[in-house]
Amino acid sequence: MYKLHYLPNACSLATQAILRELDQPVQLVNKTDTSNFSTLNPVGAVPVLVDGERVLREGAAIILYLLDKHDNALMPTDPEARSQAIENILFANATMHPAYGRLFFIGEHLDDGPAKDRAFEAAANAINHLWDVVEQKLDQHAFLGGDRVSAADILLTVYSRWGGYFPVDIRIGERAKRMLDSVTQLESFQRSLQAENADSKTA
Repeated sequence: MYKLHYLPNACSLATQAILRELDQPVQLVNKTDTSNFSTLNPVGAVPVLVDGERVLREGAAIILYLLDKHDNALMPTDPEARSQAIENILFANATMHPAYGRLFFIGEHLDDGPAKDRAFEAAANAINHLWDVVEQKLDQHAFLGGDRVSAADILLTVYSRWGGYFPVDIRIGERAKRMLDSVTQLESFQRSLQAENADSKTA
């Protein structure tokens, strides 16, 4: 069984949902309940996935590891489609994720006032531009991976939930909204939300 170190509503939610899409059992461990977490990941970030004696860090690397290890419909086998799927995962993880991360940095490190408001607005504008890119990518298909959900769609769905924590106007196009709604309704995603909620309540 995999052991997933997580924080509620963090990007580790995507890893958990993908594990469930792969029909893999997972033990959730809240990062705050892990006394030696810094030895697992000196950076201090989640997710961290433990697979036997192997400790995996970095969300995109963990997801690619899982998709390579288990038979699945999330990662195509055709070389060209696989290359595009990896590009989509990295777009989500290395481009969209840091854009939302700026909101958290601003919220935690800037004093309230006009400068903070301007910083929030600039960060929101950058995020909105990225959602415009997603909208264009969905021009021909319901999901980034084509006609079925992909790992990148799951990642983007997790990130899209973060805008509500801040006083910003995040604008997501209609095609992207439909994609996000479809992912949110997946059994794997709903079970992951419920598992995080239940695990947090018992902590």
